[in-house]
Amino acid sequence: MSQKPGKKYEAAAKQVEAKPYLVSDAVPLVQKIKYTKFDETVEVHMRLGVDPKHADQMVRGTVVLPNGLGKSKKVLVIASGEKLREAEEAGADIFGGEELVTKIQTENWTDYDAVISTPDMMRSVGRLGKVLGPRGLMPNPKTGTVTTDIKNAVMEIKAGKVEFRVDKTGVIHAPVGKVSFTTDKLLENTNSLIQAVLKAKPSAAKGKYVKSATLCSTMGPGVQLDVTPFNAKAIA
Repeated sequence: MSQKPGKKYEAAAKQVEAKPYLVSDAVPLVQKIKYTKFDETVEVHMRLGVDPKHADQMVRGTVVLPNGLGKSKKVLVIASGEKLREAEEAGADIFGGEELVTKIQTENWTDYDAVISTPDMMRSVGRLGKVLGPRGLMPNPKTGTVTTDIKNAVMEIKAGKVEFRVDKTGVIHAPVGKVSFTTDKLLENTNSLIQAVLKAKPSAAKGKYVKSATLCSTMGPGVQLDVTPFNAKAIA
C-alpha cells in the first residue's frame, strides 16, 4: 500500500505546472518549492534512447562540477610506496595498501564515498568487486579512479567530480548540488552535468537521445525539463 503524499508535498507539487521547463526556469522553481528543514540535494534524472544491454550503447562518464556538491567526499586510496605520500598530500581521507583490501573484504567496510587505486594494486582490488561493485565504488580506468596520477584524481573528487552511468532501464541519475546553492551556481552545475551526458552519446545510439528529463530535490516533486535543446546539441 503506497503512502499518501503529505500536505507540504502536495502544496509544493501544485506550484509545478504540467509542462516542460527550460533548465533556467526549472532550477529556481526547485529551490522555491523546497519544504523540508534540511539542505536537500538537487538531482537530475535523464531517460535516454539507448539500450544498455548492448555494450556499444552504454553511457557513462564523469564531470567535475564547477561549484562542487556542497559536501566534501571521503576518499580512500589504495596504493603503495611513493603514491601513498602523494595521496596524503592531495588530501585523501584514508590511504593504504593490502591491509585496506583485507579490511574491506573481511569487514564489508564501506565508510567512504570514493575509491582510487593505482594500476599495480588492481590485482588485489579486483577481489573487492562483490563489496564495492553494488555500491558503485569499484575503481575504473574509464572514470579516472584507476590511475598513477593520484594527486589529480583525489583533487578532482574533492572538488566535486560526479560519475554518471546509465542504469539497466536507460536512466541516468546524478546529483548537481544543494538547494541552498545560489541559483547561478546550481544552474551552472546542472548545465555542466547535462553537457557531459550529451558528449557521452554513443555513436550506436539512434533516434532521440534524451527521451525525458526531470530536475528535483531529495524530497520535492519533479520538474519536467524541456529536452528539445538537449537533442539539438546531441545531434550537432
